[in-house]
Amino acid sequence: MIRIENLTKRFGKFTAVDNLSLHVKQGEVFALLGPNGSGKTTTLKTIVGLNLPTLGRVLVAGFDVVKNSKEAKRAISFLPQRANFPEKLHTREVISFYGKVRELSKERWEQSLERAGFDGFGDKSVGELSGGMAQRLGLAILAMPDALILILDEPTANLDPRGVKQFRDFILEQKSRGKTILFSTHLLAEAEALADRVGIFVGGTLTAVESVSTLHETFLKYQSMEDVYLHYVESHENKS
Repeated sequence: MIRIENLTKRFGKFTAVDNLSLHVKQGEVFALLGPNGSGKTTTLKTIVGLNLPTLGRVLVAGFDVVKNSKEAKRAISFLPQRANFPEKLHTREVISFYGKVRELSKERWEQSLERAGFDGFGDKSVGELSGGMAQRLGLAILAMPDALILILDEPTANLDPRGVKQFRDFILEQKSRGKTILFSTHLLAEAEALADRVGIFVGGTLTAVESVSTLHETFLKYQSMEDVYLHYVESHENKS
């Protein structure tokens, strides 16, 4: 469903993503795991067409994201790490704007508000929302179109425990409907709770792709996420 072939993305002399190849299968939940600055966000932005590849190509639902950008974008719903909305607008106004862009019904807007735990808060302005509520507004917008592929960048940032639970329930619901889901995180717990497979980034390079069960076994051996990550860093350095 998502196929990345020898993707390199440079900004000037800086290589943010280096020769990445990855296949995310239909109906799979795949997590990109790594610290800030490891290349996760750049990869996601390239998949959704916000960055142009320096080298290589990305296919989404069979469409090249550069040559067939409109067709590729129709297959995707994307939630960035920081979704910024005009502070004076009410949440319903924000929802209605994105609903009209996607040519969706008002009923669909209301369902999205409810699914994201926003029922009762639709008349609040964006400026009145906490960081967690603003993130949940982003989730409501993500949920509106019936997209084949959901892509999320650090989706649990700023969410309270209730919001995290709602997010996990939403992802599992979408998976049960056959959606393909790709998200980035620096939290092992999020990857373990939701993903089928995990790709581990080190300094712009995808160093390993593991099943969640394998990652969990590694975690039990090392006992901390920092040590797990260092294990993959050292393995990558030894191969170089």
